[in-house]
Amino acid sequence: MAGRLLHRAWTTTLRIRSNVAVRPIHRAAALASERGIPTDEEQATGLERRILMAFKEGKDPYSILNHTYYPGTKEDPQIVPCTGTKRLVGCICEEDNTAIVWFWVHEGTPQRCPSCGTHYRLMQQDLPL
Repeated sequence: MAGRLLHRAWTTTLRIRSNVAVRPIHRAAALASERGIPTDEEQATGLERRILMAFKEGKDPYSILNHTYYPGTKEDPQIVPCTGTKRLVGCICEEDNTAIVWFWVHEGTPQRCPSCGTHYRLMQQDLPL
């Protein structure tokens, strides 16, 4: 008798839970199929949105697309675009090297990589509004 009561209580609980859990899943699936999945541009906010909008207008806020090679000497250092006063730079000193040397580049005079000696200079760059 106790076994029957436990069995009834267990099956009733499962029925109640399944009715409650199934409806929101179907409702969410219906909403997703109507509107589709939002794109990155629709979800982006803040700085990420400004960068995406600049790319859409054909601007390149961080010089990602067109790479200009500089020799990295003290007279002609590698240019590091930045919107602040300092930026973390990773230098791969040799072409086949797997270790990255990380160091901070600050505003002002060019800083030198502690491992290979390549010079880097910070260049202020404002993002388009």
